Amino acid sequence: MKIYVWISAAILMAVFSEMNYTYARTEDCQEIFFRSNQACRADNYQEAIEGYNLLIASGCINGHIYYNLGNAYFREGRIGHAVLNYERARLLIPRDADLNFNLRYAKDRTQDAIPESGPFINNVLFWIDSFSAGELLWCFSVLNLLFWAVMLTRLFRRSEWSYYVFLILLVLWLAAGASFGFRWHQVENDKRAVIVQAEVDVLAGPDSRDTTLFKLHEGAVVHNERQENSWYLISLPDRKRGWIPAKAAEMVKI
Repeated sequence: MKIYVWISAAILMAVFSEMNYTYARTEDCQEIFFRSNQACRADNYQEAIEGYNLLIASGCINGHIYYNLGNAYFREGRIGHAVLNYERARLLIPRDADLNFNLRYAKDRTQDAIPESGPFINNVLFWIDSFSAGELLWCFSVLNLLFWAVMLTRLFRRSEWSYYVFLILLVLWLAAGASFGFRWHQVENDKRAVIVQAEVDVLAGPDSRDTTLFKLHEGAVVHNERQENSWYLISLPDRKRGWIPAKAAEMVKI
């Protein structure tokens, strides 16, 4: 009997210890976030940038941290890093009006006019860009629960209303499942990168001695086809392609 008491006590101690650690970590994150916001309001942008990056490195990640980090970079005049973090924030809080306005404004300040292009499926499932992958998963989970609840109900009691409810839920269930699947695939296979150097030469090959094809400037969003050593092969919607040093760009994927 005593052994069960000791095991139960050990489990409870472990649970409370983990809860205290999580609470303390949350408190630390909130304190750093508050100090970083205060630094940004006081025009101490570098201090704010260091604080937000510390939060991200610590795993305290949400869309508002990336958004505020983008604001701090923008006010420092670092357009490339601003666009990068706005794009990362949009993966998490895609419907935030201030974020979308600031992202458009930052892109308007870039030197390269690169049109945005998305896969054809985004035109069919036009709503998925307005939701994060987590939100779509939550919607699919709820609809999945309701769908199978109605299915079980119809096993025991068939009625006209349950038939129509079943059809409606079936359509919504399929749409939500497809939306989450495509959105998850997009996020996991996001090959977008943002130029973070003031100017970079796009070369014909992965060698600094190769021919310069064209130039790109900070804030330009490109597609990273692949990496070879310390070089990225990038492409643009107008089918221009070339190689840039990997240090000249950062991937949007979180």
